[in-house]
Amino acid sequence: MLYNTYFWGMGLVWWIIWITLLIWIFIVPYNIPGQRKVKDSPLDILKKRLALGQITNEEYLVKKDMIEKDIIPDKRGYR
Repeated sequence: MLYNTYFWGMGLVWWIIWITLLIWIFIVPYNIPGQRKVKDSPLDILKKRLALGQITNEEYLVKKDMIEKDIIPDKRGYR
């Protein structure tokens, strides 16, 4: 009898399957509904671009006014 390859009633293969499944459920998913990380809003992206020097202060103010006046919808489709 080969009972030395079983752990708490499950074979080693089943332990690997369950651990892989738990990792896949709790660690892997990033871009699914109800995700843990909140995506950046358009204003956050604009602030980052200003901080990195990709746009000037004048461009920032113009685009910020556009975003605040709902001329440009955000990523989620809200206006």
